[in-house]
Amino acid sequence: MGTILIDKLLSAQVKQGASDLHISVGQPPVLRLHGRLQKLKTKVLEPADTMALMKSITPDRCQQEFQETGSTDFGFAFGDQARFRVSVFRQKGNVSIVLRQIPVKLMSMDDLGLPSVFKELIKRPRGLILVTGPTGSGKSTSLAAMVDEINNTMDHHIITIEDPIEFYHNHKKSTVNQREVGVDVTSFAEAIRRALRQDPDVILVGEMRDLETIEAAITAAETGHVVFATLHTSSAAGTINRIIDVFPSHQQDQIRTQLATAIIGILAQQLLPRIGGGRVASFETLVVTPGIANLIRENKIFRITSAIQTGSKYGMQLLDDHLFHHWRREVVTKEDAIAKANSPDDLAKRIAAAERGIFDEPQAPNEGAA
Repeated sequence: MGTILIDKLLSAQVKQGASDLHISVGQPPVLRLHGRLQKLKTKVLEPADTMALMKSITPDRCQQEFQETGSTDFGFAFGDQARFRVSVFRQKGNVSIVLRQIPVKLMSMDDLGLPSVFKELIKRPRGLILVTGPTGSGKSTSLAAMVDEINNTMDHHIITIEDPIEFYHNHKKSTVNQREVGVDVTSFAEAIRRALRQDPDVILVGEMRDLETIEAAITAAETGHVVFATLHTSSAAGTINRIIDVFPSHQQDQIRTQLATAIIGILAQQLLPRIGGGRVASFETLVVTPGIANLIRENKIFRITSAIQTGSKYGMQLLDDHLFHHWRREVVTKEDAIAKANSPDDLAKRIAAAERGIFDEPQAPNEGAA
């Protein structure tokens, strides 16, 4: 019963292009399509159903972790059609599962509309490149595209450290070794320290979760490697503050100095529903110029936002400016743009002013204002 069902569900997910499949007791399976949840027209799931589904796809070591801790995560391949990042967890004593679809086909930086300045940044000999944004904003997809760009154009040794491995990279011009936390190595921090002895040019750290991982990543970036990492922050300035705040106060000055030299770029992204279907990304782009490095060193992070605003000649842009641009071009709705903004009130005022500007043309007699 379990296996038949999971194959059918995964086929439906792949066919419809749904990003996630939610399996929970007390309702039918649910798909997330273009950001919206839709229930499938099948039976309401019983506790025995979700348990059988879990057992049909979960590796033994993960089933054991689930028994001990109440949750587990792993990667799962559905033939050659798709791969999934799976999270199994217990709720109200029952099994729930969420399967996030990972596209098999890598999208290029151009496909994703990533800011072109990042093509230059990722080819630097050293430095830390951060891709940030909330869960489900496409960070992994952007990172995979950057790694693929290097793989296609440079003869580098790339080591990725992921939990779980999402996109599979083949060796092209570069050699790519992918290590999964919990399978190939015990922790992110441990893997980064080991990586430094494995002659890498590029190290991808799935997530900077704790002080130890952040320290190891900064050290790797300082010692002549390009390091990619992700954080769950929504702005460039917020990202730098988040990293500094992880450290005890007596270390913060030293970390500022290290970050000022280590960070070379930050890409903060959001995914929005596109008018007419599908989704579109908005980006905040920070390129660390000597001026920006000084702001980080001198603890003037609050001035970074205005520095991005005036730094367009370096390829910088604010998230809210990009959202406004999408709205002007009728790619996204006003409501969606404002909902994702870093300063929603300011963006709302700006859009309102633009709407007035558009409708403030002199009216022909008797037509009345629009």
